[in-house]
Amino acid sequence: MRKWAYISQESEYKKVMIYSGDKGVYVFLYDAPDAVFCCADEYYENEEDALAEWEDKIGPGGWHTIDDPLPDCQHDSILPIRVKGRDLGKPQWGRYEILVDGEWKEYVVHLRHDPRDSTAAR
Repeated sequence: MRKWAYISQESEYKKVMIYSGDKGVYVFLYDAPDAVFCCADEYYENEEDALAEWEDKIGPGGWHTIDDPLPDCQHDSILPIRVKGRDLGKPQWGRYEILVDGEWKEYVVHLRHDPRDSTAAR
């Protein structure tokens, strides 16, 4: 099971997710409340340390528990999204699919433009 929460403190991050995997615990950080993919991540040796680090930063809604990702899906996405072709051993990096009503469909990533970044693609 994964846990996610909105961050209540003034921070560059707006949402956090904790994922306990075979090789440790990953904390995914998001720059917007509705972000689909994380913008940063951190590694912890155990879930207790990760929770302790973030507990005082989360909003009044607290932690929400969700299922672990489906096979081949992105660990940092609440939605069932995977890199296209990953299930066939031929990943097409930068291209994604989302599971909708039992069928994999193309998923187009919409990048946000940060007006503070003069080098960002427009």
